[in-house]
Amino acid sequence: MSLLRRNSWRYLLRHPAQMLLAILGVALGVAVMVSIDLANGSALRAFELSSETITGKATDQIVGGPNGLPSALYRQIRVDLGLRLSAPVVEANVGLPDRPGRSFRLLGVDAFAEGPFRPYLAVGSSAANLGPLLTQPNTAIISFETAQTLAITTGDTLEIRVAGVRQPLRIVGLLEGGDELSRRGLADVLLTDIATAQELVGRPDRISRIDLILPAATREATLAQLRAIIPADADLTTPGARSATFSQMTRAFEVNLQALSLLALIVGVFLIYNTMTFSVVQRRTLFGTLRSLGVTRGEVFGLIISEAALVGALGAILGVALGIVLGRGLVQLVTQTINDLYFSVNVQAVDLALWPLLKGLILGLGATVLAACVPALEATLAAPRTVLRRSSVEERMRRLLPRTTASGVLLLLAGLGILQIPTRNLIVSFSALFAILIGCALLTPAVTVGLMQLMRPVFGRAFGLLGRMAARDVVAALSRTGVAIAALMVAVSVTVGAGTMIGSFRQTVVQWLDTSLQADIFISSPSLNATRTDVPLDPAVVQRIVTTEGVTGVTTFVGLQVGSDAGPTNLLALQLANDPRNRQALTFIGDSDAAWSRFISGEGVWVSEPYAYRTGRGLGDTLTLQSERGPQTFPIVGVYYDYASDVGTVTINRATFDRFWNVPQISSMAVWAAPDADIDALVTRLQTNAGGTQDLLIQPNQAIRQATLEVFDRTFAITAVLQVLATIVAFIGILSALMALQLERARELGVLRANGLTPGQLWAMVLSQTGLMGLTAGLLALPVGMILAVVLVFVINKRSFGWTLQMQFDPGLLVQALVVSIVAALLAGLYPAWRMARTSPALALREE
Repeated sequence: MSLLRRNSWRYLLRHPAQMLLAILGVALGVAVMVSIDLANGSALRAFELSSETITGKATDQIVGGPNGLPSALYRQIRVDLGLRLSAPVVEANVGLPDRPGRSFRLLGVDAFAEGPFRPYLAVGSSAANLGPLLTQPNTAIISFETAQTLAITTGDTLEIRVAGVRQPLRIVGLLEGGDELSRRGLADVLLTDIATAQELVGRPDRISRIDLILPAATREATLAQLRAIIPADADLTTPGARSATFSQMTRAFEVNLQALSLLALIVGVFLIYNTMTFSVVQRRTLFGTLRSLGVTRGEVFGLIISEAALVGALGAILGVALGIVLGRGLVQLVTQTINDLYFSVNVQAVDLALWPLLKGLILGLGATVLAACVPALEATLAAPRTVLRRSSVEERMRRLLPRTTASGVLLLLAGLGILQIPTRNLIVSFSALFAILIGCALLTPAVTVGLMQLMRPVFGRAFGLLGRMAARDVVAALSRTGVAIAALMVAVSVTVGAGTMIGSFRQTVVQWLDTSLQADIFISSPSLNATRTDVPLDPAVVQRIVTTEGVTGVTTFVGLQVGSDAGPTNLLALQLANDPRNRQALTFIGDSDAAWSRFISGEGVWVSEPYAYRTGRGLGDTLTLQSERGPQTFPIVGVYYDYASDVGTVTINRATFDRFWNVPQISSMAVWAAPDADIDALVTRLQTNAGGTQDLLIQPNQAIRQATLEVFDRTFAITAVLQVLATIVAFIGILSALMALQLERARELGVLRANGLTPGQLWAMVLSQTGLMGLTAGLLALPVGMILAVVLVFVINKRSFGWTLQMQFDPGLLVQALVVSIVAALLAGLYPAWRMARTSPALALREE
């Protein structure tokens, strides 16, 4: 090992705390990023595995419309067309009443047609014995792992909820996948005979889809034959296309989380820069001596970069390990959000995909080395005699300050300019946001100098000489304090920006709920998706509700998914009660009266704002929907504000709907009561009259309001976690900077102690300095946070989800951010102050 390497190792071993803080900063930044990638990937991988397990080796699928497909179509395809490689499937999502949040994908199959598609279900397969499904009613098979999780075995009864009705199923067999992926894919599959599934979903002689295996040579000709005989509302598609549709739903959600996760890594880069700069400052005398003795600039540069690479490698490895642990917790938050907003998915384990782990290692190591380049260049570009001077770094910092400030202004303007580009690309939008953020960070040192000039006389009058010294020392050590303040400013500003965005969003949702929840009571059956009510109500139950004493009117809804020329579409058919309050429930973009009159007369459909944005369809455009009578084109006569889902909804008059779809059922109801009615008493009567055959949610509008806000809060819980983690990284940055100052100023503090400065006064001076750093970071974070909030509300949110939000500024949040910034800095200053106060003047004076 060379002399330089040995010297480097000795330095690292003599300063373990400094290196540990740097490693921890990198590790936390990498951990946040890796955990988000793993959580997102695990949720989508679980859905993909489940879909692949269910679709098996099918190359194509005929997917039915709202009413499914007639069983006769399967016989026609298999017998008349001679497509023996075909299999009928009944599919539905079912819940477990005794385990809220747990769901299954009900799969009803024809055991004799399954062999080519799903080998683990083939007759005679060792993996499953399907005989009991064919001979015994109300029976099912689940995976061996799921049975262990639910603590049930063969012969036990499992109660499920399907279409709001509780149904007991006897478990008559257990499936065992041949490998780990198969076992994970089978984890949420509930297998029954196709006849049993038809009875459970209440659709005798109807199937959900037909799976096909078509030879490549004759595929196109066969598809043409199939298109000629399938129902008008059926869709001839591929399994991959269906999975891609679901993945696209969550794309904006994933990108937003990934962008937030990068924040912690960016703050970590500031920390690394601070640490490596200080390591150079600590050894400037040594580097000056080495340069004087003939060591080249390249050797010094390589030494510093190799140290940074070691820190980055250790931090990245630790970060990946922490990310796996953190991902196990975050995956539940991500899964809950996907279940609430998009589709049902069960995630039993974190999917340790290789790419997120490699990305964490590469970015962690790369960011560390990149952050170390500036201090490494500073150590190599200066002449030996300059390096030997203690003040050289600060002199260089003062010389570079105008350039740093100019770079910050240019980045800030560039970010604002990029935001003007009319694009929906979220990568471009977040790049602009990060450019603004980094630009503001580069402006921090210059603004800090100005603020300290203003605060020095104020602190001098308040705290005397020690107060003036504290303000002076912040500027005197700007090469370290400036970076630490910038790191804390970035973390706190993002907290302010994200908090303001979330608060604005929440207040907008509250106002929307106050407007839209005009009816007194809302009735639906429990659904696996918080934003969809597509479970049909029992017609007998509907009739009993309508005739309940105290009910003056009922608005009914039916929700279903149909095909359209804009892709899969959530369609809501609306039959309005004769109540004038109906018109107050929706707020339209444009002429509200025209939207209502044209809708009621059946001239066209409404679309929600997110749907209009996502599909590029607005007022006056047309939309073609796949109905049972073939494609039907409707003009869009109104665009309304809606915050239930970013996927969006098309709303159609029930009378118009009934002309093209034969779907007589109702999914949910809004009940209107007399103005002076006792709502609680009416809820009790409705529960009594409607109870018995179907599980129902009968809730007054205040309960719906509360439940909606709970879904909202769950959605943004993960954002709060990311903000806390970024602030922790910034806290470590402040602590690292203060420890560096304590070590570098040992002689100065020794002189002060020798001249009568007491330990208590030293404590006061150090904490005043850290408090000033926190105050400066907090004051800078407020305007920067407001800029970020405006970008998040009016640009990022709009381009991600299509919502229009009303900006709401919360003074309490601003005060809280300022307090957090100051308290974080003061806490970070406790240990360095304690170390400084304990060091004897004689020892400090000897250390130089």
